[in-house]
Amino acid sequence: MSIQISQPSKDIEIHLPNGKTLSGPRGTQVGQFLAQVKDDFSAPIVAAIINNQIHELTYPVEMESKCTPVTMDTADGARIYRRSLVFLLEMAFSDLFPEARVNIDHSVSSGGFYCEVTGRGPLTQQELDALKSHMRKMVKQDIPFERREVPIQEALEYFQKHNFTDKVRLLAHRHKDYLTLYILNNHMDYMHGYMTPSTGYLKWFDFNLINGGFTIQFPRRHAPTQIEPIGDYPKLLNAFRQYGDWLEKLNIDNVGALNDSIASGRADELVLVSEALHEQNVADIAQQIVQKDARIILIAGPSSSGKTTTSRRLAVQLLARGVSPYPLELDHYFVDRERTPLDENGQPDFETIEALDLTRLAHDLGKLISGEKIQLPRFNFKTGRSEEGDIIQLKDGQPIILEGIHGMNPRLIPDRWSDSAFRVYVSALTQVNLDRHNRVSTTDTRLIRRIVRDARERGYSAAQTIGRWESVRRGEKRHIFPYQENADVMFNSALVYELSVLKPLAEPLLRQVPYNMPEFIEARRLLAFLEWFLPLDVGLIPANSIVREFVGNSSLKDFKIWRG
Repeated sequence: MSIQISQPSKDIEIHLPNGKTLSGPRGTQVGQFLAQVKDDFSAPIVAAIINNQIHELTYPVEMESKCTPVTMDTADGARIYRRSLVFLLEMAFSDLFPEARVNIDHSVSSGGFYCEVTGRGPLTQQELDALKSHMRKMVKQDIPFERREVPIQEALEYFQKHNFTDKVRLLAHRHKDYLTLYILNNHMDYMHGYMTPSTGYLKWFDFNLINGGFTIQFPRRHAPTQIEPIGDYPKLLNAFRQYGDWLEKLNIDNVGALNDSIASGRADELVLVSEALHEQNVADIAQQIVQKDARIILIAGPSSSGKTTTSRRLAVQLLARGVSPYPLELDHYFVDRERTPLDENGQPDFETIEALDLTRLAHDLGKLISGEKIQLPRFNFKTGRSEEGDIIQLKDGQPIILEGIHGMNPRLIPDRWSDSAFRVYVSALTQVNLDRHNRVSTTDTRLIRRIVRDARERGYSAAQTIGRWESVRRGEKRHIFPYQENADVMFNSALVYELSVLKPLAEPLLRQVPYNMPEFIEARRLLAFLEWFLPLDVGLIPANSIVREFVGNSSLKDFKIWRG
């Protein structure tokens, strides 16, 4: 074997996960490499993972590398597409309506963002059509997004000049001395995360006027080149508006304002008022249940939504009104293990509603509501079989409380009890945003909650929690989100200050994710996101707060309704 010093070759190779190898001149943009194999992949390519780091398609490859295309049907690819589409919307809007601003408010379940206009009245249908036409023209022109790193002072001066006060407040607390900006047609802005190379990638979008604002629709991951019909979501919209009212009361409409509040010593006030608004909402829900004389209270929500704490706080409020709900555990209604339905991979699917014995549940509910004495089932998770459980009899008018992922599914209880039921959907539905154009994803809020709780209660690493998250999200999309509008009320469990509390607990966990693991990319993304928040002392958080469910020392952890 002969080893000698040599000059670098002019060409390099990149190796794809499908076994193909591409070669080309050193310094070639990764997007030029991948353009040769774009038809090999399931959806349009919008970025690339090179040696376990995500990069934009304009990234020049300088050495032999492993390369995985990031397509629009992946979580990262979907984020990149949506972020780039928002930038295009902002730039096109500035062209047509220079005196006004567009605010990206919250997501909609059919795939899109609800937007509001400030500085003028709502857009007319004709104006919205003109905006769409202008954006489509810019897509056809395939205008490059110019990426530029600038000193933080230069960015601050630019945003001050253009009266972007939300961005000025956000940057005031930035520790890094630079900022990455994107430029299109002489417009410039900060976008938190990676972007497509140009407008030509953004072919799939649509608009709808709604409730004084409009939605910009984009493809969902399972159909990355299609726009789904927009659904009707009045209850979700009402929850968003309520949270907007809360933010207005707190005088905090973006993360810069949140950081200002913490830095100025208003943390106590911020926490106490936020918690009071939560408690007031829970009390209002309890009053509605009492007024309806509901016999069945159904509580559902996705992972890390805070539904356990919410259900216990609701029970406390009901007890204060002289109502003692009986907690019926849905887990004891699992069918015997051999009867559990299988998923598409031939594995037991414990999340489908068919994994529950709905016939037995309907029978027991009927008997309990009629005041009869019955024997409940008890599911033995070791043997995988149903056994005999407690013998109980409810008091006259005593309601039943059921908490589980299928609570909003109309199949869970018989139709004859539907009018006697009260359904509560719990989730972190919306959060305070970084600024008017950079949303804080409530999915990210729930994931950070879960990372902190899993580490404390189960000993899981951040990598383990991140690795399971995609499967968790898949189950939510199938079994929870399609039924959320069946709720009588939606409870937004997000708290304006919570990411500042979670930050110092989550960051050390995320930094422990090894570089060579697939979860490293997601850990790095979450760390970059948390950089924007000033930390808040966990000691300020009340013992019955939803945040305590995740950070620990909740006074409601062992709370049980007396069954006597």
